[in-house]
Amino acid sequence: MGTLFVGGTIYTMETADTKVEAVYTEAGYIVETGTEAGLKTAYQEQITEVFDLEGAVMYPGFVDSHLHIMGHGEKLLHLDLSQMLSAEAVLEAIKQKITTLDPGEWLIAEGWNENQWEESRIIDKNELDAISAEHPMMLTRVCRHAIIVNSKALELAGITKRTPDPQGGKIVCDKQGDPTGYLLDQAQELVKETVPEESEKRLKQTIQVAIEDLLRLGLVGGHSEDLFYYGGFKRTLEAYQAILPTKYKFRAHLLVHHQVFDEMVQKGYRYGDGGEFTTLGAMKFFSDGALGGRTAWLKEPYADDPDNVGIPIHTSADLEQLFQKARSYQHPVAVHAIGDQAVEEIVKLIAKYPLANGLRDRIIHAQVVDNQLIERLKETAVVLDIQPSFVVSDFPWVIKRLGTERAMNSYPWQTYTTQGIACAGGSDAPIEEVNPLLGIQAAVTRRSRIDQQIYGKDQQLSVFDAISLYTKGSAFVISHEENRGMIKSGYTADFTVLEHDLFSHEPDRFHEIAVKATIVDGEVMYQK
Repeated sequence: MGTLFVGGTIYTMETADTKVEAVYTEAGYIVETGTEAGLKTAYQEQITEVFDLEGAVMYPGFVDSHLHIMGHGEKLLHLDLSQMLSAEAVLEAIKQKITTLDPGEWLIAEGWNENQWEESRIIDKNELDAISAEHPMMLTRVCRHAIIVNSKALELAGITKRTPDPQGGKIVCDKQGDPTGYLLDQAQELVKETVPEESEKRLKQTIQVAIEDLLRLGLVGGHSEDLFYYGGFKRTLEAYQAILPTKYKFRAHLLVHHQVFDEMVQKGYRYGDGGEFTTLGAMKFFSDGALGGRTAWLKEPYADDPDNVGIPIHTSADLEQLFQKARSYQHPVAVHAIGDQAVEEIVKLIAKYPLANGLRDRIIHAQVVDNQLIERLKETAVVLDIQPSFVVSDFPWVIKRLGTERAMNSYPWQTYTTQGIACAGGSDAPIEEVNPLLGIQAAVTRRSRIDQQIYGKDQQLSVFDAISLYTKGSAFVISHEENRGMIKSGYTADFTVLEHDLFSHEPDRFHEIAVKATIVDGEVMYQK
C-alpha cells in the first residue's frame, strides 16, 4: 500500500540543513518523514515496497517553471543548430539535411546563435537559396524571437518589399528594400502560418519524446506554453492528455496563450482545470522581444544601436485589454518581459488590476531592471520567472548590447532574493539546455560558457536558494506551496534522486552529476 524511501541523504528543503533519514508515502503523497526505524515500526503493516537510495541523495522533485515542452521535443526531432560555431557549419548541416527530405518538404532547424560563432553575422536568404530553391526553409534563432528563411518561404508567406512590418515585429530588408529573410518577433508569424500543420501522431510523438527526456534529467514537472502553436487549444491539450498520465506521470502546467484564451473559456475550462498532470495555468502573452535580436523593450537605447529601444509587441491599449480580459475571469497572467520598459509597463498594469483570489501573476525573465523597478517589484504581488542559464549564455556579448553599467546591474538574482521578491527557476528550453542541474549551477556560479569568466559575483545564489528556485519557487508561482516543493507530510511524493550531494559538490561540476531516479506521484518514472 505504501513505499518507504531509505538508504541515502534526504533533503526536505525546509531549510538548508534540514535532512531526514526516511520518507513513507502512500497514494502519491508523503505520509510521514523521520527515522528508518521509527517509520518501519509505525507503518510495518502498510509498507509494501522499500526504495533503497543506495547512498544517493533525494530532493523534492525539480520543476522547470518556464520551458516549451513541445519546443524541446522539436529540438530533439528537428535539425539542431545550437552547438554549431560558424555560419558555414550551419549551411553545411542544411546541405546534408536537404538530401533526406521529400520534394518540396519544409526544412525546419532550431537554435542558431550568431553570438557564439567565430564570425558574428546573420545568414542571408541568398545563401539558403543556393542550397535549394525547391524546399522552403525556416531556421529559428536560439531565443525564438527571430528566424531566417529562404526565398521559397518568403514567397509562400507573401512577403515582398511592399509588405509592412506587423505590430511588434520587423521584416529586415537590404539597401534596395528587399527582404533579406531575417524576420524578428511578430514578423515570424507571417511565415509560421504557412508551415503545414503537424499530424496528431506527430504532436503526440513530440510530447512523448520531450517528456521522456525531461524525466531522464530529473524533472518531475514543467510550466509550458504550447496551446496556441500546434493547431489550437483543444487539439494540443488532447495530445498532451494522450501522453499524460496515460504513458507517463509528469506535472505539466500549461500556460494559455492569449490567442486561445477565448477558446479555453468557450470549452468551459478555467484556471486549474485540465487534470492533475495537464493543468491549465495563467494567460500568457509577450510584452517585448529579446536582447539577442535587440527587440527587448528598454527605457534607454541599446549601447550598440543608439536609435533603437526595442519593440513593444502590443500597444499600451492592447496590453491593458489583455489584462482586462484575464481579470474578467479572475485569471492570472504570465507576461514575457525582458527589458526594463516592458517590466515597468507590466508592473503598472498588475497594480491597476490586482487579483483578488490568491492566485499569482508572473513576469517571465525580468532581466533588465533598475533600482526604481526593484522598489516597485517589492511592492507588487508578482512572481519573477527567472532563467539562471541566461547569464551563462548572454555574457559577455550582452555588455555590448546594454553597456557595462546597465549589463552588470541586470540579471540580479541575489538582489531579488534578498529583497524578498518571489522567484521561480526555469530554463526556457529549447532556448537553453533543459537540464535543471545546469540552471542550478548557473545560479550559483554565474560563469559564462563563452569565456569562462564570472559575471556579477555579488549576484551569485547559495546552493540552497538555487535549488529552491526549482522546488519551492516553482510550487509557489502556481499556488501549490502547501503541497509541493518540499519533503513534508501532506506534500506530493515527487522526488529527484541524484548520485551526489549538491551541497557538498563543486558547483562548476554540478552538470556532471547523474540522475539516479525521477519519482512522480510516488511512482518511478525514470531510473538509471
